[in-house]
Amino acid sequence: MPRFHCPVPLTLGAELELPAAAARHVQVLRLQPGGVITLFNGEGGEYSATILRMGRSDVAVRVDSHEAWEREASRRVHLALGMPANDRMDWLVEKAAELGVAGIQPLHTAHSVLRLSGERATKKQAHWQSVAIAACEQCGGNRVPAVSPVQELVAWLKSGAAQGADPEATRPLRCLLSLAPDTRPLADVLRDMPAQAPLLFLSGPEGGLSPSEDAQARTAGFIPVTLGSRVLRAETAALAALVIASQP
Repeated sequence: MPRFHCPVPLTLGAELELPAAAARHVQVLRLQPGGVITLFNGEGGEYSATILRMGRSDVAVRVDSHEAWEREASRRVHLALGMPANDRMDWLVEKAAELGVAGIQPLHTAHSVLRLSGERATKKQAHWQSVAIAACEQCGGNRVPAVSPVQELVAWLKSGAAQGADPEATRPLRCLLSLAPDTRPLADVLRDMPAQAPLLFLSGPEGGLSPSEDAQARTAGFIPVTLGSRVLRAETAALAALVIASQP
C-alpha cells in the first residue's frame, strides 16, 4: 500500500486535503478515488485513508483507521556529520533515515569540500529533509528524522546542541569517530551502556577532523571511539556506527 508523509493532525473520520507534496505523489502514481493509502504524520503509528477526490492539483481523503505500529530503532541515535562532497550527503541522509537515525546535524569542518551558506544552505537543508521523508515513506518508518540547519563545527561544539541533540530526551553519550591510537572500540563502549541509552556520534568529512577539531571535540566531552582497523569512507563510517549502535 502506498505510504505518504502527511504532517498535519490526523483524526479518525476526518476528511482533508493532502499537503501539496503528498498530493503530487498520489497523482504521479495515478491513484484513483476509492483507492486506499497509508498516511503518517510523525507523531506515532500510521493511518489508513481512502481517496475521495482527485483534482488537478489537490487530493482529498478520508482517514479510516489508525495502527500504532512503530518500526524505530531501540536506541535513539543522532549523527553530527562533517558533510561529504557531491551527492554522497544525499545518499548518507537517505540510508541513515532507512536505518532509523533520530536526527542529523550537517557541519562545516576544516577539511569540508562542500561549503554552504545563506539561501543555498537553507535550500540544501530542505532538500535533505525531503530525502529523509522519502526514505521513511519507502522503508516504513513513522518517525521522520529532523535534518538541522548547517553549522560550523566549532560553533556547534560550543552550543547546547552538542551537549544533547534532543533537549527533551535523556542526555546522550557523545562519541567521536576517530583514527587516533587512543580510541576505544565502539562495541566495548556500548557494552558498558544501558541497551536503550541514546547516542550522539560526531564524524568528520573526507580526511576526517583536523587535529585541532579532534582535540576540541574531546574537550567538549566526546569520547573517541573506533570501528576497527580499516579506514572507512566518511559516509560509510557514520552509517556503520549507526548500525552497530542500533543493534538490540
